[in-house]
This record gives sequence, C-alpha cells and structure tokens, in this order.
Amino acid sequence: MDSHGQYEQQVVWAVVDSGIGPLLLAATREGLVNVVFHATDAVRDRALKGLASRLGVEPVEALDSPLLAEAIRQVDEYFAGKRRDFELPLDWSLISGFNRQVLRELAAGVPYGAVVGYGDLAGRVGQPGAAQAVGAAMGSNPLPVVVPCHRVVESDGGIGGFGGGLETKRKLLALEGVLPEPLF
Repeated sequence: MDSHGQYEQQVVWAVVDSGIGPLLLAATREGLVNVVFHATDAVRDRALKGLASRLGVEPVEALDSPLLAEAIRQVDEYFAGKRRDFELPLDWSLISGFNRQVLRELAAGVPYGAVVGYGDLAGRVGQPGAAQAVGAAMGSNPLPVVVPCHRVVESDGGIGGFGGGLETKRKLLALEGVLPEPLF
C-alpha cells in the first residue's frame, strides 16, 4: 500500500445462509453496500465482478470483518424472527437520484409488517404519478431485505414484482406476518 492507503476504498464480503437461501453481503467503510439473493457461486462471482467495476476495488472475502459482523448478526436475527428493524450504517454509493430518494424513504418510512403501494411511495417522495419509476427503483435496490423493497406491493392487492423472485418476496412477507406462510 502507498502512503494514501488509509483513504483507499475497502470492500469486504461474505455469503451467509438465510431463511431464503444464501445471501451475499458486502460492505465498505461507509456501511453495508450490497445484498444479493440466491448467492450461488455463479451469482456471487457475477456480483463481485460488478462491485469491483462499480467501486473500483477488488472485494475481499472476510467473514470475520467488523464491517460485516454486525450486518451478519442482524440478518440472522431478522430471519430468526428476533429483529424487526435493521440498525446498520448503509453505503448508498451504488444508487443515486430518484432511486436513492425512493429507497431512503422506504427504509425510513415503511416498518416491519407493513406494506406500501408503488403509487403511495411515489407520492411520499413528491412524485405521485411515478408508480412505474418506483417499481424500477425497487428493481435496482442494491440492499434488498435491509432496505425492504419486499414491502412494496400493487395497490389492487397484487404482490408486485421482485428482483429476488416472487417466492422470495412471499417468504419475506410471511416472515413479517403480512402474508400467511406459503404452503409449498
């Protein structure tokens, strides 16, 4: 490392088991930066390549990193039904503009066990006609589960789309008591 080493970005990652399969968690010094569903080796490798190119540094596997330890603990507690709110520093650098605004509102304003419509969420950020744009913002959420895009549903009662797949969305909503447990 050169003399500016302390300013260099650092990205650490780990894959953890969860109630919805393996999750890749990645963090920087700023906070948790990425959560990736269905983190098989292929998905993990693709996600790490993407992180490397977007953050300009090679992510390092570090299960014991203090940057990740708290995130891993809170994710475990959430899936065990012992935690309703994530209290983690978040690094928002993978998302900007309207998408970041919507996701921050979602994280702050839609608690565990509640859901919100795409249009309602658009209204909360002062863009009442932007339901589709909210859908796109949810699809680009780099921090699913922790920033709870699974809580955004269609106003007619439909479950809406989900980057992690509808089965995963149903399981998360069931965990939070919004939906009955899936039968299969």
